[in-house]
Amino acid sequence: MTLEIIISVFVIFFISTFVRSSLGFGDALVAMPLLTLVVGLKTATPTVALVATTISITILAKNWKIANLKATFRLVLSSFIGIPVGLVLLKGINEDFMKALLGAILILYGLYNLLKPHLKKISGSFGLAFLFGFIAGVLGGAYNTNGPPIVIYGTLRRWAPDHFRATMQSYLLPTGFLILMGHGLSGLWTTQVIRYYILSLPIVFLAIYIGGKAHKSMTQKHFDRFVNAALICMGAVLIIR
Repeated sequence: MTLEIIISVFVIFFISTFVRSSLGFGDALVAMPLLTLVVGLKTATPTVALVATTISITILAKNWKIANLKATFRLVLSSFIGIPVGLVLLKGINEDFMKALLGAILILYGLYNLLKPHLKKISGSFGLAFLFGFIAGVLGGAYNTNGPPIVIYGTLRRWAPDHFRATMQSYLLPTGFLILMGHGLSGLWTTQVIRYYILSLPIVFLAIYIGGKAHKSMTQKHFDRFVNAALICMGAVLIIR
């Protein structure tokens, strides 16, 4: 563990945590490609999961009252049903093709919203929540990309920025916790992982604070634009990877 590596880890986690804190999602797609280059995949994966769980807990500690817990319950429940399906599909479908397809959908959806932002608001029916949550679970179980369908669901529901940010954490926390426990049971919580995580905590908390300030300064219009731009970037990352 050299000084250069430690500084690189700090910079990566500051940027990715700022993105997550300001928008409510997107940290993994920022951190994973960069951190993998620095410390390797087996170290990056559990470290990012630990940091992501910390972010969710920290944001929810102050904002859980404004989270849409009813929607969260529906989305988490249906995601848990979809995860086993995704694990089965993982064995029979080409991963690169599915990630490219998902990436293309995110780019087209983001571009459509930017060019024509007045999409009809959808209701909070259980059927639609189940559909988006199930798709998220399938993608999460197969390719560890459960966030994008929930982001799309939130934009279609027209969640206000504060509600969007808090509700995303209330969804990502339980699903992320399962991933975290899976890493632990698989023996991925090495001494190096714990060391990187603990050393990065001051940087992570600082980025959460600054990202929270940036989030509060956004209007609904600006927030929608940032979210759609982030979806386009997420889609591009998926295609490139």
